[in-house]
Formats: sequence, structure tokens, C-alpha cells
Amino acid sequence: MKLLRQKVISEGIVLGQGVLKVDSFLNHQMDPFLMREVGREFTRRFAGEEVTKVLTIESSGIAPGIMTALELEVPLIFARKQKSLTLTEDIFVEKVYSFTKKESNEITVSKKFIAPGERVLIVDDFLANGEAAFGLARIVEQAGGTVVGIGIVIEKAFQPGNRLLKEAGYRVESLVRIASLDDGIIAFVEEDAELSD
Repeated sequence: MKLLRQKVISEGIVLGQGVLKVDSFLNHQMDPFLMREVGREFTRRFAGEEVTKVLTIESSGIAPGIMTALELEVPLIFARKQKSLTLTEDIFVEKVYSFTKKESNEITVSKKFIAPGERVLIVDDFLANGEAAFGLARIVEQAGGTVVGIGIVIEKAFQPGNRLLKEAGYRVESLVRIASLDDGIIAFVEEDAELSD
């Protein structure tokens, strides 16, 4: 996605230690026009998968997730990281580790929102080690659903998440793949840069 790559180049800030800050358009302030295009691109890539739900994790996955769900005309579910007073029983719970925040969270989804046989598309903002995606996939599978794919806005290709997810049998589609953040420079995976020009 050329538009997304241009945003990463112009507004992304490398904080070091493999951390890319994109809070001006993705995970603090959000660019709704860009998110609409992200939703359209995921819909194009997963066309024919007969998606019945989109699943993401709060909070940065909600914008790309809702726009994808809107384009697919299906509901969006987001896994909660914080315990809710109203979400206390009949829930799926998985533990996930956040690379960026260096902490583990229990994520929860109400059992009433994923039925056996659902065809679920997972959408998230970043892919690093794959912890969040694996946690969401385990929830879908506990519910008796099928993960039809995992859509990632920005993948850190220098970390093992994509490889681990594919080795586990999941289809992964990343809109932008970053090869390196060394020396404060954002370098993209070459074949992606050529395809999007």
C-alpha cells in the first residue's frame, strides 16, 4: 500500500530497540481516510473467504478493524485487555505479551460473540513476535471458529511473528513490511517497495 508506506516514511519515528512510533496516524491520533483505505485493502486481499466476523485487540487494532468490518459488512469484536465489571463470566481468556509495552496482558472476549463455525478475520496494527495474533487465534479456535487470515497494518519483518504464524498454518497479509529500523532509518522489505511503486 503506497499511501500507507508514504505515511510511515513521513510521520513514523524510530525510537530505537525495534520500536516505531506511528501515533500521528494509527494508534493515538487516527487518519480516518487512511484507515478506510486499509479496510478496503484487507477486504480486497481476503475476498472470497466468507468472513463472518472481524476480531482485533484494543485499542490500536480497533480503527483498522472497524473499517475492515465496515467494508466486509460484518461485525467487529475487540478483545479487551482490561477486566470489565460487565464481562465477568462466559468469556474466553488468553495471555499475550506486548513487545512494545514489555508486559503481559490477559485478553478477554465474551463467548456470546463468537459461535462455532464462524469464519474470523483477525486484524491488528502491528506484527512483531506474533503474540497478540496467536492469542486472538486461540480464542477463535476455542470457540470452534476458523481463522481465515490475519491482516496486519505494519509488520516488523525483522522479528519472527510472520514466520511463526505461517509455520502454524495461518495466512498472514501485511500491508507494509519493515526490514529494519537500524540507525533510526526505516527500511522496507524490498519486494514490497517494488510492488507498491
